[in-house]
Amino acid sequence: MLISRQERARICSDTELGAGNVLERLKAYGRALDEPVLWTDGNWQAPDGRRPEALTLGQLNEAVETYAGWYAGQGVRPRDPVAIHSYSSAEFAVNFLALTALGAIPSFVNGNLPPDIAREYIRRQGAVGAFTDPEHHQVLSGSGPGFRVTAADIRPEHRELLPPSYPYRHDPTDPVLISHSSGTTGMPKGVPHTHRTLMYAQVHRLRYSTGTDMERTLVGLPGAHNAMVATLLYCLLLRTDIKLLSSQRGTDVLDAIEEFRPTTVLAFAGTFGEMAAEDLTARDLSGVQVWFNTGDAAHEAHIRALVQHGSHVKIGKDLRRTRVDGSVFVDGLGSSEAGYSVFHNRHTKDTSAYSRCVGKPISFAEAAVLAEDGTPLPPGEIGRLGLKSPTLTPGYWNDSLTWNRMRLGGYWLTGDLAHQDEQGNFYHLDRAPDAIRTGKGILFSTRTEELLLAELPELADCTVVGVAPEGVRADWDGDGEAEAYALLQLADEDGADDGGDGGGDGDEAWTGRVNAALAAAGFPPVTRALRMKPDDVAKGATGKVLKRVMRDRFAAKEQA
Repeated sequence: MLISRQERARICSDTELGAGNVLERLKAYGRALDEPVLWTDGNWQAPDGRRPEALTLGQLNEAVETYAGWYAGQGVRPRDPVAIHSYSSAEFAVNFLALTALGAIPSFVNGNLPPDIAREYIRRQGAVGAFTDPEHHQVLSGSGPGFRVTAADIRPEHRELLPPSYPYRHDPTDPVLISHSSGTTGMPKGVPHTHRTLMYAQVHRLRYSTGTDMERTLVGLPGAHNAMVATLLYCLLLRTDIKLLSSQRGTDVLDAIEEFRPTTVLAFAGTFGEMAAEDLTARDLSGVQVWFNTGDAAHEAHIRALVQHGSHVKIGKDLRRTRVDGSVFVDGLGSSEAGYSVFHNRHTKDTSAYSRCVGKPISFAEAAVLAEDGTPLPPGEIGRLGLKSPTLTPGYWNDSLTWNRMRLGGYWLTGDLAHQDEQGNFYHLDRAPDAIRTGKGILFSTRTEELLLAELPELADCTVVGVAPEGVRADWDGDGEAEAYALLQLADEDGADDGGDGGGDGDEAWTGRVNAALAAAGFPPVTRALRMKPDDVAKGATGKVLKRVMRDRFAAKEQA
């Protein structure tokens, strides 16, 4: 049962509430300790040795205090960063709640990062120690942080080591989390959030939305991402059932939907793309009301496949509520730095507002399309997307130089290219490093992928990359030229029998079809279309396609 109107008003007026003390505030509100609040995928070991699939508020609080006691016994103090390197979403959640209750700063490290990058990233954070799962324990051996601990090392008696000052009293500006960017351009950037920035949007949502469609919420987001933490905090406050998944694979999320029966599913665009490529008619998705995407904006073809399933409540002109077939897809464009998806575009089966439209910014934020001198551009002109928001990170951890280089005209630059229409809607075209300057004009890779997926139903997914001669830069900030390649994943994988090597008659035919679709839309052509298998697509720790790696692979192949 979700919170009452009176409870909602109390939370929204609570001046002490922030991202670092949600458990303590819930107890202050008188929330029942025997109430189930968190479901796991069974891969987290509790201090008593069990692997619970569900935790009550009291059990969660007991585990958090036990973890906090262990850390206090190791000398962890307020504002000490502690690295969390794991595959388990539940471990990230429990460690976040425990370390922030001490005033320390959990520094999340995605379990999919390559070991050498993970070690260097943690070193840059200045971590005093690290929590890992068994799979990552050796990653930090040798010159790693001061201590390494796994869940098996934390036992019930450590709860007695809590300091007299527990729980820590936060100032709104105190950092409570360091998550990291996706690392698509190399070393991930450390992105801190504060007691205020990570909670601001959650209170806003409680104030202006009933949240009834989140009564049962499945989180398929990476556990190491701040979006998982923000969702956890919101669901704890709203009193919704929440399950955290440690896998972001599309088939695993579909399995969890059938088992958990959620009303809302949260994930990144890559996961939704994998789900849409499956035979969804063979799955029971009838309970889903809302799909919520954050990070990169999703592709139209993937959205259309998902909204055919489930149902949602529609409010008519007479204000009557009617349940209709088909779910809602909320397409949110956001980032680790923004702290919350600043853009939300709502889609149903009847939606026609695609073409990479991400809608208008949320009411508490401001966005602009900027020229190179920081001047806002008029509708129709392409420029850099800039944001202002109370949810924005205060800067990169131990890297103020990079942070300040990403600011222009008072805005933070997302790294995206966009334009606006006359109605104030924003359209996402591409990441600036992924735009391709060709001899026939600039080809925006993400917009091109969107078009091809919509026009060529045989495709499950595609990736567009540019390959420039060595030493030539041909992206948005470059002045050279590159060859553009469309890398196609067919829904019928048997059709990708050459593994992306190219050179066959099939690829020539696909090149013709791709360029015919691009010409009809007025887009520049690609040099070649190549079929490839899903396993040939390089993806980063959060599931994003690493176009930088794909460019390097094809450049090496062309030079061979």
